[in-house]
Amino acid sequence: MDHSSSERPESPTRDYSGAVYGSLLAASVIATAGTLGPFPRLQLVVMLLTTGLVFWVTHVYVRVVGDQLAHQALSWEMVRREARREWPIAGVAIPPAVAVLVGPVLGLGPEGTGWLALCVALGEQIGWATVGLVRIGAHGRLVAFTAVVNLFMGLVLVAAKVLVKH
Repeated sequence: MDHSSSERPESPTRDYSGAVYGSLLAASVIATAGTLGPFPRLQLVVMLLTTGLVFWVTHVYVRVVGDQLAHQALSWEMVRREARREWPIAGVAIPPAVAVLVGPVLGLGPEGTGWLALCVALGEQIGWATVGLVRIGAHGRLVAFTAVVNLFMGLVLVAAKVLVKH
């Protein structure tokens, strides 16, 4: 497949940056949801999924308009390709949303459910960052450093959750 200089070739490895970004976004929603008052579980699920979808659409739009249209005509294939590429931003909101729905089954109240969902989102964030680097063959020290940086970002959100007394 021949790519002209105006086209970006498809990456041979999967890009996990959207999953890391989306996980941090989901964790932020969970950590700060209590700042506006109590949210029933269904509202938190809707906030998670809606925020993920809005950021996904925004990223697709920016990639198509900003990166692609400057070099080629708009096509549905281009939009579909970018939508697939950016899907992890929205997709990673699903596991924390499921955690919110499963919380009552596990006997957790709203606060415990919020912590469960936050742990799921932060686990995704650290996991996707680590998996992405391992799959591209990054050196072990870089993988460990990245895990620590992502853990630190997650702990900042945990601190925010504690400070807002969610």
